Amino acid sequence: MDIKLDTDGKKGAFFVEGEGKRLAEMAFTMAGAHKMIIDHTDVDDSLRGQGVGRKLLDALLPYVREHEIKVIPLCPYAKSVFEKDASIRDVLL
Repeated sequence: MDIKLDTDGKKGAFFVEGEGKRLAEMAFTMAGAHKMIIDHTDVDDSLRGQGVGRKLLDALLPYVREHEIKVIPLCPYAKSVFEKDASIRDVLL
């Protein structure tokens, strides 16, 4: 699965495209240079049950670690994953 990043420096998303449209995305807003708010995660019905939401988060993690960005997961999905998986909490603010 090819996960891409689209960002203008203030807002962005990790996403999956197919059939000329976004089929899944984890959208974020930057709150300064080193804070990222995960706003929402959306997965098309055609991809449900395939762990795509987690794959999006797994693509986001190396990006924030490399850029020394701390994450605030306001999205209920992302928040629940952080609550369940202690191994990724190092990126939380």
